[in-house]
Amino acid sequence: MNLNKVQLIGRLTRDPEVRTTTSGQTVTSISLATNRFWKDKNGQRQDQTEFHNVILWGRLGEIAGQYLTKGQEAYIEGRLQTRKYTAKDGTERRVIEIIAENMQLGARAQGNSYAQSQTSTRSAKPASAPTEAPAEEIPTINLDEEQDEIKIEDVPF
Repeated sequence: MNLNKVQLIGRLTRDPEVRTTTSGQTVTSISLATNRFWKDKNGQRQDQTEFHNVILWGRLGEIAGQYLTKGQEAYIEGRLQTRKYTAKDGTERRVIEIIAENMQLGARAQGNSYAQSQTSTRSAKPASAPTEAPAEEIPTINLDEEQDEIKIEDVPF
């Protein structure tokens, strides 16, 4: 039995980079940071950040390029793939990338226009008692080969 499955929840370290291949296929690259926290033997909290290169192809890449932004949380499900290339100095390099198969958009980063517009809309209303905004339901985007094309009208945001 073999299994090559990756599941990550993290924040984008930069805005997505969307490119198109010569055949017209969309390919989007993102960098996702994940954190691990633990207490050492002295009881001090420690953390370690890992940075993951993620590649999204086709319609999934288009959606990522359109809706993801630096600092935004995202769930990525996919597989590991190793790629070899020759650097400018002529040395052979290997890079491990995550090829995304599913994606779920998470909370937007603080300070972007969406978060600011929601804050200004809420503050424009008379404040009787502080209330917490209801949590957004985040849709899962699953692109299998057998599925029909996702129409932008079907995306709920």
